[in-house]
Amino acid sequence: MPRLRHHPRTLRAVSAALLTTLAALAALLTATAPAQADTTICEQYGSTVIQGRYVVQNNRWGTSATQCVTSTDSGFRVTQADGSVPTNGAPKSYPSVFNGCHYTNCSPGTALPARISGISSAPSSISYSYVADAVYNASYDIWLDPTPRTDGVNRTEIMIWFNRVGPIQPIGSQVGTATVAGRTWEVWSGGNGTNDVLSFVAPSAISSWSFDVMDFVRATVARGMAGSDWYLTSVQAGFEPWQNGAGLAVNSFSSTVDTGGPQDPGDPNGPGDPGTPAGCTVSYATNVWPGGFTANVTVTNNGAAPVDGWRLAFTLPSGQSVVHAWNASVTPSSGAVTATASAGNSQIAAGGSQSFGFQGAYSGSFAQPDAFQLNGTTCRTA
Repeated sequence: MPRLRHHPRTLRAVSAALLTTLAALAALLTATAPAQADTTICEQYGSTVIQGRYVVQNNRWGTSATQCVTSTDSGFRVTQADGSVPTNGAPKSYPSVFNGCHYTNCSPGTALPARISGISSAPSSISYSYVADAVYNASYDIWLDPTPRTDGVNRTEIMIWFNRVGPIQPIGSQVGTATVAGRTWEVWSGGNGTNDVLSFVAPSAISSWSFDVMDFVRATVARGMAGSDWYLTSVQAGFEPWQNGAGLAVNSFSSTVDTGGPQDPGDPNGPGDPGTPAGCTVSYATNVWPGGFTANVTVTNNGAAPVDGWRLAFTLPSGQSVVHAWNASVTPSSGAVTATASAGNSQIAAGGSQSFGFQGAYSGSFAQPDAFQLNGTTCRTA
């Protein structure tokens, strides 16, 4: 019987076709696989890391009933929340995501604790999902202490109530109203026996926002409830449920702390930080087609000093997500996002600008973000 002979060109063609098929299969698996498997936590104080830099915690401290949270690539959702507690007392728990340290559990690579006088800005973004069949608040917590402690309760807790549902109220009593970070808040002050609490309560629900944590820290220092030589130890975003709570979610969370120097020009420790702009303008140009778009963003520094290590925070409208970006990283992929400068364009000269862009997907009608913050400073739009 004659032996079959394979021509080298035929073998090369078959090999090339096989490699092409394998590459296509690998690309399909990469596109459809999640960036990080969701993790469900039901342990009382169980936690997990997301985005490689934040900690999601169950933190069920006020009840023996079952509570479970499931982490996502960019936040978490409450998947089980049994039981209830009286609404005139403490809540059941505080499922949350944080940057910093909580009872010796510190998030990877955190800059916290950090001395308040040495923080120029602490830009943060948050996006929440709410439910109607529960009693709860959506609370962003900021913890301050005279020492850089990482192992317990701090001296002062700042609470920002983004939403409250049901007959609940902050600790203490209302002491007035205040405008902080461009919004008006009810201000409540009191103590819980272990620490002082200053609460800023939104008059109506806020579902997403980008802001500078230091605006609230400085407001607290101005009220004498902290000192500029104290430390910011952690920032946390989550919920305090009294009844039910399944379905509550932090869709996305970001937090950075810029420790380049004090922002207050009257601070004896220095004149201010070049990372904090005096003013800025953002141009947001889009090319839109059914189901997709590109955005080219130009950030202009209107101040007299350069801005180093720039970060631009904004919230993508509902239904939009980032597919990929260039000249900056944009994280997370939806909701309240932050564009962080790449190594080659990390400084915006005085009077100069930097640009980046991204491709996105959308469902429903298309809209543009309506607010931008550069290193914590609100920019006007061109």
